[in-house]
Amino acid sequence: MRPDDLLHPTPEGLYCPLGDFHIDPSRPVRRALITHGHADHARAGHGAVWATPETLEIMAIRYGAGFAREMRSDAKGEIGGVRVSFHPAGHVLGSAQIAVEAGGLRIVAAGDYKRAFDPTCAAFEPVPCDVFITEATFGLPVFRHPDPMAEIGRLLASLRDFPERAHLVGVYALGKAQRLIALLREAGWERPVYIHGALRKLCDYYVSRGIDLGPLEDATAEKGAAARYAGEVVLAPPSAFGATWARRFPDPLFAFASGWMQVRARARQRGAELGLVISDHCDWAGLTETIREIDPGEVWITHGREEALMRWCEIEGRAARPLHLVGYEDEPE
Repeated sequence: MRPDDLLHPTPEGLYCPLGDFHIDPSRPVRRALITHGHADHARAGHGAVWATPETLEIMAIRYGAGFAREMRSDAKGEIGGVRVSFHPAGHVLGSAQIAVEAGGLRIVAAGDYKRAFDPTCAAFEPVPCDVFITEATFGLPVFRHPDPMAEIGRLLASLRDFPERAHLVGVYALGKAQRLIALLREAGWERPVYIHGALRKLCDYYVSRGIDLGPLEDATAEKGAAARYAGEVVLAPPSAFGATWARRFPDPLFAFASGWMQVRARARQRGAELGLVISDHCDWAGLTETIREIDPGEVWITHGREEALMRWCEIEGRAARPLHLVGYEDEPE
């Protein structure tokens, strides 16, 4: 069996004709296997959805309980003679790599993944395979992500240096918000972390899954009462920074937590006074070391900087191809 017979790109996304299913499709399909709950991978409107229990619950929080007609959360099983299994990806809570196997051939679609420390989700599990489908979000040699605890140290230093200013940190609602809180707790921050209302449901869900985020309070910033946030950490989605809500804080210091903060132009674009390089994706070293560790017969590269990673595979003597999938833009991360 050729790899393309088992899995190949279509306008809807990666498609397995033997099992008649798609992986992370960008349009509604009959049967979808979903790697994780971010909106560029997990969409509503599919007939049936197969994902980890956490991803199904996250999708229900975001889209409502009836987001699909049928849902299944088995860790492994068979669809139309194709063996399917889910393995931790280390990206966000419930994120998974999806392994599909038939005719003695195994392909692993990693989805988004990272190898760095994250107390809020299961660590990435290397899965031997014939074809490894990797993302390339930060697939350029310039991307070298620092120790996330060192970045948290920069945030704590700023809080000490500017105790009169509320520190508003832009974070993605799923994964980044909870990881930043957990890292703050690891670093010894025991005071409440204030959160925008848009983060509450997913933070509460993480807590319900046994992830200790410590005391969380709503950052309501009602008129005349915002002075109490001086010297405090306030988390919000980046979209809130341009709203009246943000202007009610005392001389706010705007920060943003993302791997893109390594790019100064991106930091300026976000209006970030403090850019925290904390990513939920692999950097260049993480991508290349993962490929070497798994050592697949072939590498397929998707959404991201495909050309540089293609060139690296060529130098390494590894067979590789770009997938050019649509619908997976640079997520807020």
